[in-house]
Amino acid sequence: MSKVIVVTSGKGGVGKTTTTAALGSALAMHGKSVVVVDFDVGLRNLDLIMGAERRVVYDLINVTQNQAKLHQALIRDKRLENLWLLPASQTRDKDSLNEKGLGRLMKELKAQFDFIICDSPAGIERGAILAMRHADEAVIVTNPEVSSVRDSDRIIGLLDSKTEKAEKGGKVEKHLLITRYDQSRAGRGDMLKIDDVLEILLVPLLGVIPESEQVLRASNIGQPVTLANPMSAPARAYSDAARRLLGEAVAMNVPHERYNLISRIFGGRAA
Repeated sequence: MSKVIVVTSGKGGVGKTTTTAALGSALAMHGKSVVVVDFDVGLRNLDLIMGAERRVVYDLINVTQNQAKLHQALIRDKRLENLWLLPASQTRDKDSLNEKGLGRLMKELKAQFDFIICDSPAGIERGAILAMRHADEAVIVTNPEVSSVRDSDRIIGLLDSKTEKAEKGGKVEKHLLITRYDQSRAGRGDMLKIDDVLEILLVPLLGVIPESEQVLRASNIGQPVTLANPMSAPARAYSDAARRLLGEAVAMNVPHERYNLISRIFGGRAA
């Protein structure tokens, strides 16, 4: 049975697109057929993270408006044969998305893939609501800072009221993913501790992704961090999160990376 997962947050810049690409590739590496869908119409960054920006011909809007068939818009990953991308349009806006066309698209995707991972735009407006509309589960991405956590609380309210599941009396299963976490800064009180975030949001913890240069480095070369450097701390954390989404009981560790002068010069990692 296929599953639709929305990766969402109220605040921008918390790592939704990075998370979508990393979780999508990790699930594909576990043998699942996966499509990552970019709902950030007008910006379109998921194709960059996936290294597929030069292969985009048709997009999400073309398919929902019957201007192209789904198979024409899907882009198969060159590294993982069971991972696909459906890009957003860079020349249209979020008003171009219509609920009827989106519903038809989601039925087609469910018939073809085990996991449909929707990369939501930030905020609480129409684009974000449509991205979560057909979700079975949600990964709420937050940084350990007050404004990000507060905005995530708003998203939880939308998931409980604006989704198809909610309207039918059900609930979207929610998972919390804390990104850009730094143990030393949290210890000094420069950012919220994990327990503080959990106490505020009351959502089960899916994983903790450490602040790491590896994430930026992977994005710059057009690869999910789980593929670019699978042994790095963030890649391992994303892989563990993917396993939890698959129902595995994986111990929750708080990963960290330490960089010394030699590793910075030669691009290695010390842990």
